[in-house]
Amino acid sequence: MVRNTQLLVDTRLNLLELSVNTGLEVLGLMLEEDRKRLCGRKGYPDPDRQATRYGYDDGSVVLGGRRVAVRKPRVRSMAGEEVPLPTYQGFNREDPLAGRALEQMILGVSARNFPRSLEPLPETVEEKAVRRSSVSRRFIARIQAQLENFLSSPLGDRDFPVLMLDGKGFGDHTLVIALGLDAQGHKEVLGVAEGSTENEAVCRRLLANLVDRGLSVERARLFVIDGGKGLRKAIRGIFGDWALVHRCHLHKIRNVVDHLPEGKRIWAKMAMRKAYASETPERARRRLLDLARSLADHPGAAASLREGLEETLTLLHLGVRGALARTLSSTNPIENLMDTLGRVSRNVKHWRHGRMALRWAVTGLLEAGKTFRRVKGFREIPAFLQALESHIASGKVDGTETEEVA
Repeated sequence: MVRNTQLLVDTRLNLLELSVNTGLEVLGLMLEEDRKRLCGRKGYPDPDRQATRYGYDDGSVVLGGRRVAVRKPRVRSMAGEEVPLPTYQGFNREDPLAGRALEQMILGVSARNFPRSLEPLPETVEEKAVRRSSVSRRFIARIQAQLENFLSSPLGDRDFPVLMLDGKGFGDHTLVIALGLDAQGHKEVLGVAEGSTENEAVCRRLLANLVDRGLSVERARLFVIDGGKGLRKAIRGIFGDWALVHRCHLHKIRNVVDHLPEGKRIWAKMAMRKAYASETPERARRRLLDLARSLADHPGAAASLREGLEETLTLLHLGVRGALARTLSSTNPIENLMDTLGRVSRNVKHWRHGRMALRWAVTGLLEAGKTFRRVKGFREIPAFLQALESHIASGKVDGTETEEVA
């Protein structure tokens, strides 16, 4: 059995060596054919030729995630200028290398271990561009282009009536991410902004970028947030009364129980969940205020419960029920994005600057976007949109009347 296995391994390696060597020989013939088309047949002078042979030079082509050395025929024009060979240009492109480096990084292969992830080449073939620095440069170049496109791509006439906003830390850097939900229930990552904290300036920069790229301001829109004051101020500053804010139930429950001793946490958590599951906002409000009064011996928990209480009842004011309510009641959809970001960047030990954090964030966001599915409860979205637009048109924001602007 062991002998048969070794025979298979040897056969595989011999086949790989044969394939690589044969491929490089064919490439050499193709390069010579290019030179023949440009210079004519060797030994047959042509007074009308436009180029001449000029010996050989050391070159390299892309093969299996690295570069390998080849002998490159040289051609010069009659004016003495170097003439590129079309075949060599095609095999010399960096795109396959950058794509391979990006894919390996996403799968968790570090730049240091990149060479070990490639198929071995015959000893007769000289490989290049597999050192850690080369792999890192290709990865950075590829992601930088994706980052610029991601932050500037127009949103056009696409409509996102729901935006979820949340932040994630990368070392000393905080990234605030915007996830859009369209009228059909499809998710799309719309933007990301970097800063030291999740403050108003960073959040405002993110939202302003979305508006500059085509996101309409004058449209009834629900914002689902974790409760950060910077986020709320930025939303109000840019979208005004067109925005309806809903505070994430999971974040609110977590904030409250963190102020309680271990013995009371489960009880408080169940009481808050029961309140949020009420049929009307009035009943939910009454249950939450009763709970706050019962927590008089824990003023931190009581104050946390009362803070922003009305914004946790936004979905009840809109009459959202069922699966869609479970989708919109928390920032879970964007929290799942954060898990992908953590997995993709798990090999990074030192965050040098904000651009690095942005590059890795966009890498993870684009990877997460490949697995997006429609949210649960998407069939209930039309009724939700009608309620949202009616609520905004009535002059109510977060369950309270707004003052008319003269």
